[in-house]
Formats: sequence, C-alpha cells, structure tokens
Amino acid sequence: MPKINGNEIRPGVILEHDGGLWAAVKVNHVKPGKGGAFAQVELKNLRDGRKLNERFRSEDKVDEVTLENKDQQFLYETDGRLVFMDAETYEQIEIDAELLGDRRPFLQDGMTATVLFYGEEPLSVKIPQKVKCRVVEAEPVISGQTASKSFKPAVLDNGVRIMVPPFINQDEDIIVHTELMEYSERA
Repeated sequence: MPKINGNEIRPGVILEHDGGLWAAVKVNHVKPGKGGAFAQVELKNLRDGRKLNERFRSEDKVDEVTLENKDQQFLYETDGRLVFMDAETYEQIEIDAELLGDRRPFLQDGMTATVLFYGEEPLSVKIPQKVKCRVVEAEPVISGQTASKSFKPAVLDNGVRIMVPPFINQDEDIIVHTELMEYSERA
C-alpha cells in the first residue's frame, strides 16, 4: 500500500486509518503562526458511515488505498441482499441492499451498476445517474396553473413520490435523476 504525507490528502482520497477504510470528505490545510502546518481532515468510514475529524501533520505518513471499480449486472433481491453478476466471469456476489440507501427503488432487473471493491469486499454501489420510470399516479392539471413554473406530485412504478411538471400524465415514461431524486425529462 503506498504511503502519502499528511499534507497530500485531498477530498476523495481513500485512507486506511485506525483499522478502517476512510474517505476524505473535506480537507482544510492550516498554517498556524506558531508550530508546523497540518491538514484538518473530515473522514467518513466506508463500511459503517461514521464520521471522524482528524489532524495530519505534513510529516505524518498515511496509507492510501486504491479501490477497484467493476461493472456488475443486477439480477435479483433476496432477503435484503442484492445479487449481482460479473458480465465477464459470470461470478455472482451478494451485497447488502442498505448500501444503496434511498436510491434502492431505482435499481432495475438487468441494470448494470458499478461496484467499488476493496480486495474482494464490495463497499458501495453506483447506479446510473438517469433511469427511465413510468408514472403510475399523477394529479390532473388545474387550469391556470400552467402560467408559472409549477410542479405536481406523482408516484412512479417503483413507489417513489417525486414532483413532475404539470404536462406529465399518468402512464407516461419519464427520466429521473437518481442522485437528486427528481424529474429530469420525458422519456
């Protein structure tokens, strides 16, 4: 594992620290008038989500970790576990559904997702940024409401409630931005 100096830590760098894997979320380089410079780093644990604030001096050595991205095809869910398959080796892995959080409903059968691995351990799952969904329930437009930019509530085929423009009707396909959890465009 390559070692880097404490002043080389940047946001997004993955570190092995205190027996865990941590991602640097925020980094503030401080040069006080008295004493040596240091980096004030906000870390997030990749396994359990805990946060930690740590100070690294420029002479401190830390282990930088490189994670491997692999494209995996989603097959099915069973008992809160998501089953993915590697398209090249046909090897299947199970991942805890909680890793996806709020974006879980947007994972569709056969969808290709990117899984971040540390060795053989899957740490997180990235689904496509935009997903096609069908509107199963939408309120009718009230006349006069279309003059200004307004939105109305709608329910998607995966059960998620989002706000859509007034011209979107029931049984229409739309594109949803999965990170922002909002309407993007018509499909």
